Amino acid sequence: MHKDFFIYQAQTTKFAAGFEVEKAEGSYIYGTDGKKYLDFVAGVSANTLGHSHPKVVEAIKEQADKYLHVMVYGEYAQEKPIALCKLLAESTPDPLEITYLVNSGAEAIDGSLKLAKRYTGREEIVSFKNSYHGNTHGALSVSGNETHKREFRPLLPMVSFIEFNNENDLDQITEKTACVILETIQGAAGFLVPEGDYLIKLKKRCEEVGALLILDEIQPGFGRTGKLFSFEHFGIVPDILVMGKGMGGGVPVGAFMSSREIMETLSHSPKLGHITTFGGNPLIAAASHATLKEVLESGLMEETAEKEKLFRELLVHPKIKNINGKGLMLAVNLGTPEYTLEVAKKCMEKGLIVFWQLYRNEYMRISPPLTISMEEIKKGCQIIIDILNEN
Repeated sequence: MHKDFFIYQAQTTKFAAGFEVEKAEGSYIYGTDGKKYLDFVAGVSANTLGHSHPKVVEAIKEQADKYLHVMVYGEYAQEKPIALCKLLAESTPDPLEITYLVNSGAEAIDGSLKLAKRYTGREEIVSFKNSYHGNTHGALSVSGNETHKREFRPLLPMVSFIEFNNENDLDQITEKTACVILETIQGAAGFLVPEGDYLIKLKKRCEEVGALLILDEIQPGFGRTGKLFSFEHFGIVPDILVMGKGMGGGVPVGAFMSSREIMETLSHSPKLGHITTFGGNPLIAAASHATLKEVLESGLMEETAEKEKLFRELLVHPKIKNINGKGLMLAVNLGTPEYTLEVAKKCMEKGLIVFWQLYRNEYMRISPPLTISMEEIKKGCQIIIDILNEN
């Protein structure tokens, strides 16, 4: 399997691990080598409830016995997509009330940009330096790292970039701006959190000039920071909310959400303003609905603050410069990319899966399932500390 992986499957780097997976359950991934590995990454924040959560698996099986794909998005009424959208509406503040289901977070970003342009009739977009929104042409256009974009130009025109947490840049949002798009917590940059009342001032500026505010909650969404969506910590509500990753409980899904007034502009002039064949797929919607229901009812979000506190208490070492992030979305600064990669490799050898941040490789990612236990946190953190002591 290892050999065929490199022969037949397209690679994204020259140094993929090629780790052979046998099965995954709870907080562990089991390799074909007979070993089990404690997972501190959760599929890069995607496995909200851990691996193969029984309620998610059962929801998929029940739907599979009924029907799979029946029609392109938006034509037929199907139980699970409707239930998912209704529960999202009931669980988010006004004016968020209607959801467009798509296949991935990146597609949801593209759809949200189209929606903002369509509603405002404007063309200019303001995004943020060091932001990351995905790798489709639209999502890449509003991502703020030129190294990752340079070879794929031309991208969308009329996109400008301002600095996260810098209030002095807010005057660059003008009456020509269709939307401002940002990650509520900047992911690839090292899990940077909004400071003070920055988001309140940003939202106010958008309202002053008639620009829509799009919040990318693809990573922090679905309970990872202790709230269903992380914007709830900061006293604002976006005009358009984008989600993905953890909303599926391990299956591919994305969505963007807005008010009915805004969202309905995609249905006319022209019709089919956004269209997707497999968005809202009933199998995927069943898994996502089960995930959302469990996140809301299980008490896992209420446990997140204590789990974050435990991580911060245990991960204290001279080689750890600082820890960014919120909840179970933490970035541990080990000083250099080379050292972080070395530590990640040693962790794997000792049965712990960690990863690194896309732009800031000196930061080691910790984004375990919300279901991780306190004992598992202690076990994994001890492995990290032991490696820091040894290397």
